[in-house]
Amino acid sequence: MTDTMKAIVLAKFGGFDAFEMRDATVPVVGPRQVRVRVHATAINPLDYQIRRGDYADYVPLPAIIGHDVSGVVEEKGADVSEFDVGDEVYYTPKIFGGPGCVCGAARCRCRSGRPQAAQHQPSGGCHVWSLVGTVWEALVTRAQLAVHETILIHGGGAGGVGTVAIQLAKAMGARVITTARRSNHEFGAFGAAADEVIDHSSDDDVSAVAELTHGQGVNVVFDTIGGDTLTRSALALADAGRLVSIVDIAQPQNLIEAWGKNAAYHFVFTRQNRGKLDALTNLIERGLIKPVIGAVFPLARLGEKRNQPLEGGSSRGLRGKVAIDVVGQTVELPTPR
Repeated sequence: MTDTMKAIVLAKFGGFDAFEMRDATVPVVGPRQVRVRVHATAINPLDYQIRRGDYADYVPLPAIIGHDVSGVVEEKGADVSEFDVGDEVYYTPKIFGGPGCVCGAARCRCRSGRPQAAQHQPSGGCHVWSLVGTVWEALVTRAQLAVHETILIHGGGAGGVGTVAIQLAKAMGARVITTARRSNHEFGAFGAAADEVIDHSSDDDVSAVAELTHGQGVNVVFDTIGGDTLTRSALALADAGRLVSIVDIAQPQNLIEAWGKNAAYHFVFTRQNRGKLDALTNLIERGLIKPVIGAVFPLARLGEKRNQPLEGGSSRGLRGKVAIDVVGQTVELPTPR
């Protein structure tokens, strides 16, 4: 008899009613696979971009989405030596080309899994890869933010990515300026340790940065918003500044201001890397980064017609990451060399 699981399936591209709760087959564990009982997954911008059809060519329907996993190994293949049954792990499956983890158990490829610290809550590690990994890629690998440099973080007042970016930048020894709605100023400045907060709903970002930096501009801009914010960000840069954006944009950018400042632009789509994950875990376990979970929704909420989580957490009053309670996942490990 074939085991089945409950899964939230993206049946069509569109709005919040695109999901259905269905029964799906639990895949058999292969020699280089482990099955993980998922405690939680998390919602990322990529998930609602997939839902609305931005990556239709890469995600054949019906599809199971979700690209952060936190859980416990419940079965392992004959050739697996890296993990044991009962190990707490967190990781991300392959972004495209395999199923996600908003389900009871699903097969996906995994290049690395990191054991959790015992004190982590069930939903505590599920956001590490896509959220903290993206920030690490942006600030450390691409921007190469240095001690005593100044960084402007757009949207750092309440969003999951922005709040982590503030904390990582501070841990790296940088001065942090962030933008946020006035209602989130205390959360952004004190909850996530920014040095200065600009009210983007009433203040002009560029003028405010010029005043705060005595006309010098910032060394790095980290963009989580895109659109006009990204276009105007070059005006806030110092000479030889770097701009890093995690927003995929369809419209061309006017880079004349960036050219005049010898600026470097980087567009980031994070990739899996065990060394990166180990470094991030070290920062989290030392308390230097504390990702904020704004809400936890049960799995069934993704199948409701009045679904809210995939509409974007912070835009609906949620501060931090949106986590989803789930059960079960199968992971394929790389073949040892």
